[in-house]
Amino acid sequence: MKFLKKMLLAIAVIIAIVLIIPLFIPKDYKVEKSININAPKDNVFNYIKLLKNQNDYSVWSKMDPNWKTSFSGIDGTVGFVSAWESDVKNVGTGSQTITKIVDGDSIMTKLKFIKPFKAENDTYLSASAINDNLTKVSWGFSGSFPYPMNIMKLFFNMEKMIGNDFQTGLENMKKIIEKN
Repeated sequence: MKFLKKMLLAIAVIIAIVLIIPLFIPKDYKVEKSININAPKDNVFNYIKLLKNQNDYSVWSKMDPNWKTSFSGIDGTVGFVSAWESDVKNVGTGSQTITKIVDGDSIMTKLKFIKPFKAENDTYLSASAINDNLTKVSWGFSGSFPYPMNIMKLFFNMEKMIGNDFQTGLENMKKIIEKN
């Protein structure tokens, strides 16, 4: 009986910890990486506003050469959807929809993951001129964990997980744009 009481107390403490700690952890997260590209802003923006071009520079498109992609709508316009399906866990299944375009400046999308987990995130790519032939491109990602799942932020470093992939993607993009 004494063992059972200790066991129940231990379980209650664990449950309390899992429910109390998340109260002090922010739910929201944001990751942003940037790179300077030797090209005029208009050229850069006209490249980044096309979601199909992400297949050329994103890390995830390189992880599974057998992934299936589909597109609907007119690329570079609000409502265009790029969808993918892969058996590779880090690629998974999902879609990205253009939600807003500030012409010559930025493109915003809604990223929906279906597998290996369900999630929705807002992403963006923006271009800002440093001078006539140098453009800063920023790639960002934001979202939130619902309470009490925000405790996962203690175990997952979103900056490291997503940020490294964004930086590699931006470096790939830079090579492509500067080559053309």
